[in-house]
Amino acid sequence: DESTGLFVKEKAMARQRKAEVMIAGEQLRLRLHDGKLIKDRRYHLRTYPNCFVAQELIDWLVSHKVAPDRATAVCLMQHLMDHDIIHHVCDKRPVFKDAKLLYRFRKDDGTFPFNTEVKIFMRGQRLYEHLIGDKNSILQLREEHGVAYQRSFPGCQLIDWLLQNGEAESRRRGLELCRALQEHGIIQHVAKKHDFFDSGLLYQFCINFRRRRRLSELLNESEQDTDEGVAVPIQEDNHSDSPFVVRKNPPQEGNSAFQSGKQKNKDVKQVTSGRRGSLNSLQINSAVFLPLGHLSSTSVVRCNPKSVLTRNFTCEELLAPGAPFIKRVLTVLGDALGWGFVVRGMAPCYVQAVDPGSPAAAAGVKVRQFVCQVNGQCVLYLDYRTITRLVMTGPRTVVLEMMEPLE
Repeated sequence: DESTGLFVKEKAMARQRKAEVMIAGEQLRLRLHDGKLIKDRRYHLRTYPNCFVAQELIDWLVSHKVAPDRATAVCLMQHLMDHDIIHHVCDKRPVFKDAKLLYRFRKDDGTFPFNTEVKIFMRGQRLYEHLIGDKNSILQLREEHGVAYQRSFPGCQLIDWLLQNGEAESRRRGLELCRALQEHGIIQHVAKKHDFFDSGLLYQFCINFRRRRRLSELLNESEQDTDEGVAVPIQEDNHSDSPFVVRKNPPQEGNSAFQSGKQKNKDVKQVTSGRRGSLNSLQINSAVFLPLGHLSSTSVVRCNPKSVLTRNFTCEELLAPGAPFIKRVLTVLGDALGWGFVVRGMAPCYVQAVDPGSPAAAAGVKVRQFVCQVNGQCVLYLDYRTITRLVMTGPRTVVLEMMEPLE
């Protein structure tokens, strides 16, 4: 039944969004502990352990460029509050206020709601970390029906691993756990065609738990789904940017914006507090946002919603005999900061922006190139989210087959 399938898909997407919020919230909590913003505080003769002052936190979010202005920062924290990540220390205020009020992460006071969904998520995260850190990890590059998949594993091998590591007492229990992980959007069949079986079928983790999340990304995705519907692109040209910047911190001052062909900085606009009223229209899909935690005090959050393409192309046009395109194979050796390019599109995807000082630029990646293969896997018919996930979860060295227009 089509409606049932749509309902299941929407439920899975909602679970995945919840998971992303939980990871982003936990990453922020750890940073605030490191920065000593979370500590025991005394108010009206009572000591409140492990809490933060809302006003101080908003100062920190703006000064660290996590949010472009105070109003946006409040929206971000309200988002965490709505997802039960933080709460007022006395639970008297359901709304997050930019004031001298005390709030706390539920994980710091043991009030986090550990329902079945959260328990499965936490179990999946623990298994992921264990598997990633394993010297002889079962997460490897494997093929199914001629297509290669990064960090994939046969279902039967995961159950073997669960038994060997005391994570399951029997194969039946292991199978039940794996099916629960699939149901809650933690793992999936590589081609999304099968339920989980104790067999040689290949599966992958859907979530890269180690990738640094940006709160601004999560907020805007939430607004996009609410306002536009999950499957409707926001862009006027029917394209979207990758949901992350594959360069993990900004270039030096003077190169602070990604170069987008001849446009360069002409169409790049700084997001200021004056834009707060149009936050709903400023979707993350049309922006280059910098990640939580690696921003200098001089960097700014910028957006570049215009496509660098002079016109849209179909996959058929690219593959047509005699088409005015040339193929190039480029090897991008990522450094400690990432790769340095942004892709856009629903199929075919193309390079929207390249950081001038990045490994991508050094390897010859240019704007307006179309992405055909990533590490030997054909991606011409995939959307930007899938391609960016392949890059982010794959090896540091990325081999790209690109098509660029003949000059």
